[in-house]
Amino acid sequence: MNKHFEIRKFVIGGVACGIVLIYLVRLFTLQLLSDDYKKNADSNAFRKEIQYPSRGLIYDRKGRILVYNEPSYNILVVMQEQRGIDTLDFCRTVGITKEEYIARMEEIKDPTKNTGYSRYTPQLFMSQIPAREFSLFREKLFRFKGFSVEKRNIRQYTSHMGAHILGDVGEINTRELEQDSLHYYQSGDYIGKLGVERSYEKQLRGEKGMRIMLRDVRGRTYGRYQNGKYDKQAVPGKNLTLGLDRDLQALAERLLEGKLGAIVAIEPKTGEILCMASSPSYDPRKMVGRERGRNHHLLEKDPMKPLLNRAIMGMYPPGSTFKITQALVGLQEGSIDPNVAFPCSHGFNYKGLHVGCHGHASPINLVPAIGTSCNSYFCWNLYRLLSNRAKYGSVQKAMTTWKDYMVAMGFGYRLGVDLPGERRGMIPNADYYDKAYKGSWNGLTVISISIGQGEVTATPLQIANLAATVANRGWFITPHVVRAVQDGRLDSLYYQRRYTGVDRRWYDYAAAGMRRAVTSGTCRGADLPGLEVCGKTGTAQNRGHDHSAFMGFAPMNDPRIAVAVYIENGGFGNVYGVPIGALIMEQYLHGKLSEASEKKAEQFRLRHIKYPDYAR
Repeated sequence: MNKHFEIRKFVIGGVACGIVLIYLVRLFTLQLLSDDYKKNADSNAFRKEIQYPSRGLIYDRKGRILVYNEPSYNILVVMQEQRGIDTLDFCRTVGITKEEYIARMEEIKDPTKNTGYSRYTPQLFMSQIPAREFSLFREKLFRFKGFSVEKRNIRQYTSHMGAHILGDVGEINTRELEQDSLHYYQSGDYIGKLGVERSYEKQLRGEKGMRIMLRDVRGRTYGRYQNGKYDKQAVPGKNLTLGLDRDLQALAERLLEGKLGAIVAIEPKTGEILCMASSPSYDPRKMVGRERGRNHHLLEKDPMKPLLNRAIMGMYPPGSTFKITQALVGLQEGSIDPNVAFPCSHGFNYKGLHVGCHGHASPINLVPAIGTSCNSYFCWNLYRLLSNRAKYGSVQKAMTTWKDYMVAMGFGYRLGVDLPGERRGMIPNADYYDKAYKGSWNGLTVISISIGQGEVTATPLQIANLAATVANRGWFITPHVVRAVQDGRLDSLYYQRRYTGVDRRWYDYAAAGMRRAVTSGTCRGADLPGLEVCGKTGTAQNRGHDHSAFMGFAPMNDPRIAVAVYIENGGFGNVYGVPIGALIMEQYLHGKLSEASEKKAEQFRLRHIKYPDYAR
């Protein structure tokens, strides 16, 4: 029995010694190895104020400012301190109702809407108050205990144009906060929402600074810690220079008034986008300040979809502009040569299949076939390519070869433009047709893709890029909006040439055909004296009126601009596409429009298209 108690004594003593040892180790860790208590003490003694950087400015290619910053103010509130103020006086001063005041206070206290809420730290009450509206509140601020102000900047735009390219800035939402793996942002911060404001957010936003202020036991701020020795200065955002020409963009948007469609112009040698207009559009100045949310909601509900950037999101049948790609593939693969001629008796007629065409000379070879946009010629070209079992073994392998060329030319996948929301378009492959026709199909089954119809779709940007590729005779640089970043470089993608796999000599024939289209074919309306314009019309079949398309470049042997125009329900390519494309090229190459062209531009501005309900 004594032995049993003796053992229990040692066990209890050991446990007691173990507990004491654990406490000693923990005390040693807290006092010598951990700074948790120091941080807690510091948090009571210091108040860290974030210093927000000014956002980078945005210029056009000639150095003219497009987007700048304007001072604004946020009203902050410490919930623990704001009791006892004259609520009605406060509401009158800031221009809100008592109900709005109560609702905002409830939102601030709701942790599901305001993550990281604390009664003892400043919370955002109102944001983006312009300086002119803030002056009255500043005069009466001493009356509203617990409220303070924070100086910020809001974006301003020099004109109504360029909304889809420039984008806008808005308050960060919960989803964006969750995606911020580096924890740069916090609730109430602003972030780029659309356009280059979004795609170049990291360059434009700059880096936040920090100012450490001393607080007394009541939490009141009374000075800077060690005269700012440990403060961190904010780093301003980097400025952007766009490839955009402001005057060209203004003309493009003017010509699109009252129409659905897009205009894209590219500098072929650099891939810089000279203008990108989508219609309908909106005034970016409406997406600023406290009215942004309401205006954005109205734009979202608009049946004409003004928020949709049709230049990169609209997927259309390219129509006859696509025939250039078919000629190049046929020449490279040997299914045609520049001298081979095909008959056209008002269309392609073979084995009971008929694809119509307009009247012109027959038989016809490559260059005049491009010039007159002969459907029969390009149907024969694709049929011979897909039916060549001696070379490819099967229609599936021939189709794969065709598809690979289309992808290399920039179709079927996103090009990689530096704007959010780009769509890929549609280039069908052998698997697609095997599923659609259960493996039983041939060149005649899919003949419509030879003239840019059927399953093929493309964005206006891809069509403009095709024009730039022909201008360069077989290569392109990925189209991009931003020309330069202050103290930095663009992504390497925007410097590298991308080759299509088609020999340069075949592109010379494509350019000659496009030149023929302007001098004596379907694009005669684009024949500008002294500029050697090359062009190709497109009339894309559609429910109701056809879509009107045009692509071209100029000058022929020293190209400086490549253009695509796409007008929904505009009819034949030469009705809207050709004259609008000609005006864009004239403006850029001459720096202005002639008096006669200016009158024509005004006529097109006033020529609106009435759209059926399904187009909305």
